Amino acid sequence: MSRDSRQQARDRLSALAPVPGDGTTAACRVEQDVSLVGRLLAAAGDHGGRGQQPGVVPDDVGAALGLFEDIRQELDRLETQVVIEARRCGMDWRQIAVHQGLNSSQAASQRYQRLMTRLEEIRQGVR
Repeated sequence: MSRDSRQQARDRLSALAPVPGDGTTAACRVEQDVSLVGRLLAAAGDHGGRGQQPGVVPDDVGAALGLFEDIRQELDRLETQVVIEARRCGMDWRQIAVHQGLNSSQAASQRYQRLMTRLEEIRQGVR
């Protein structure tokens, strides 16, 4: 998917009814965690390479790294839910593949299966 297509997708989805930002939905939690990582990187960039006292300490970086597993897990769940919704709406695997930037319907189907397997392993405590 090209940069213009991604922006068009953002614009289209922005027109949907807003979801309350109370932090309880998976999407809100991902957004908050990504924002926190962005704040860390901004703070690190503000002091990088200018001989000033660093604004970020190793514990801050460790805290940010600790968020990524939860972010990935929530993104996997969200992607799975969107693929399920796409299928429910009648999209075939080829159409889904195009929107995911994949080259084939087989690649989209396999991606979905990998996500489902990973989420099931997490649920069972295997991962």
